[in-house]
Amino acid sequence: MAALLKRAQNGFEIGEPVLARLRTALMHQAELRSYRQRNDEHRPLRCNSYRHVFLLADGSSLLLFELEHDTGPEDAFVYELYADEGALDRAEQRVHERIGGGIGPGSEGDELPAWLAEELLLAMGPVQPRREYVADASPDHARRLLRRAENEDGPGEVVRELLQGALGHHIALITKPRRRGAGRDATWCRFYEHAFLLEGGGELSLWELEHNMNRDGRLVCEVYLDETEAEVAADRHARAQGVEL
Repeated sequence: MAALLKRAQNGFEIGEPVLARLRTALMHQAELRSYRQRNDEHRPLRCNSYRHVFLLADGSSLLLFELEHDTGPEDAFVYELYADEGALDRAEQRVHERIGGGIGPGSEGDELPAWLAEELLLAMGPVQPRREYVADASPDHARRLLRRAENEDGPGEVVRELLQGALGHHIALITKPRRRGAGRDATWCRFYEHAFLLEGGGELSLWELEHNMNRDGRLVCEVYLDETEAEVAADRHARAQGVEL
C-alpha cells in the first residue's frame, strides 16, 4: 500500500477511511485489468490498469485501481491511484484520448481485452501456490473464517475441533476461469485457499468463495472443505443470477 501511494501522483486523493481499512490488510494480489499500446507515434504510448486486491483482517476485501501510462512529455511512466472504478474509467478514457486511435468494443485499436490476462494465466495451467505457514493465532483465524461463512453445507463440527489445534496457516488467492462480456461486469467472484498446518505435521485446507452473486449484491463468504464444492457453488450462484463465469 505504501509503495502504491508513494509512486501515485494523486495518492493524496485516497481518503482516510479507505487508508484505515487498508492498514489492516493481511495480503494482496495484483491483477492486470486492461492493456493498450500504440506504436505509430515517434515513441510507443502505453496505458495499463491494474486491480490491487487487499484481503483485510476482518475477512473482507478492498480494491484499489492503478493507472499506469507514459503519455506525458517524458518517457517515464506516470501512476495514478483510485478507490472507485468509475473514477478509473474516466481517467483511463482521458489517457486513451491522448493516445488516439480506435478504442472500445468493435474498434480497430491495438488494445488487449481486459480478460486476456486471466486467459493467459489459465493457458499456463494450474499453479500450486508455495505455502509459507504463519504461526499467528491460527485457531482464531479458523474460527473467524468459519463464523463468517453463510453456507449451511460447510465444514462440520469435526473440522472445527480439528482446527482448534492448528499450528500455522497460509492464505492464497486461487486463479479460476472467468469470462466477461463487452459491457461493465460488476460480478465479484474470488476463491481463496486457507491451508492449516496441524499437530503431527498434517495439513488441511478450507476453500473460501467470496462473491456478490445474490439478490442484494452484497459481498458474502462461503466456506467449503473441498475445492470442487466451492467451484460448483460458484457456478450455481452464477446461473441463478444469469451471470456467466
